[in-house]
Amino acid sequence: MIVYEPPHAATHIAQVDLAGSFDDPGQQARVAREIHRALRETGFFYVTGHGVPQALLDEQLAQTRAFFAQGEAAKAAVSVERSPCRRGYEATGRQVLDAGSAPDFKESFMLARDLPADHPWVVAGLPMQGPNQWPENLPGFRAQMEAYQREMIRIGRHLMACLALSVDLDPDWFAQGLRDPQVGVRLLSYPPQPQEAAGNLLGAGAHTDWGSITILLQDDMAGLEVRNTDGEWILAAPIPGSFVINVGQMMERFTGGLYQANLHRVRNNHAARARHSVATFFELEPLYRMDIAPTCATGTQIIAARTIGEHLEDMARASYAA
Repeated sequence: MIVYEPPHAATHIAQVDLAGSFDDPGQQARVAREIHRALRETGFFYVTGHGVPQALLDEQLAQTRAFFAQGEAAKAAVSVERSPCRRGYEATGRQVLDAGSAPDFKESFMLARDLPADHPWVVAGLPMQGPNQWPENLPGFRAQMEAYQREMIRIGRHLMACLALSVDLDPDWFAQGLRDPQVGVRLLSYPPQPQEAAGNLLGAGAHTDWGSITILLQDDMAGLEVRNTDGEWILAAPIPGSFVINVGQMMERFTGGLYQANLHRVRNNHAARARHSVATFFELEPLYRMDIAPTCATGTQIIAARTIGEHLEDMARASYAA
């Protein structure tokens, strides 16, 4: 268990401006260099200049708040327990991200690529692949979620190209695994933190993300805390119009440890308001095998290639078994 200690005052989480990098190789190379530096220093960075309209970001948070403001019966109607592929509403206390700590003090709603029964991944029985559940009484909810997913696919593909370039690979290195990417969008609500709570209670316990990259949209309330590469906890305060980006365990594997999947956690310190955020887990196709990049291999590292799907399923089982 990682016992909670207050974070230090924020030192530095880099901001990377993506403007110009979508169609200018020189600007893309600049972004790759800035990402490389950020991932070596803090493991996290903000992105601006991404081109997602502010109105879409505002509506994403508005629909997130609207979902969690529903009554318990409405949320239970789309419970994750009704889904064969872990899609839907998850009540407070269902997940333990920091083994040994209290269950996470958060609610969530998970959606991903809405796949029909005849999709090859579903036919093959791959874990966590299938249809979403959609709430019935929230006008515009599904349309907003799908519009947001499309933007996350656009940004995610671009960031993966920049990450490849950041370790001296061709920006198209991951293209074969990004023809049909996985895009898990998790709506999150963190109630006000109880003043007196036993068992290291947090909104989300200290953990590293499991996959490739996470794209986080925050509301105006601070709460995300990041452990940088010096081992210090710093606050990732919200910056309007930005996303917070971090890499997960599969990207750490890909770079042979050059980039670390750094620990982070969430604590809502507001006495009366819930904190809301939207985490997008952008992943390569589930059958894509992640090995060490040839530019990162030292000749002494022996890491068996794993598929993205295998790793994510193992991590999900461990997280919920706890």
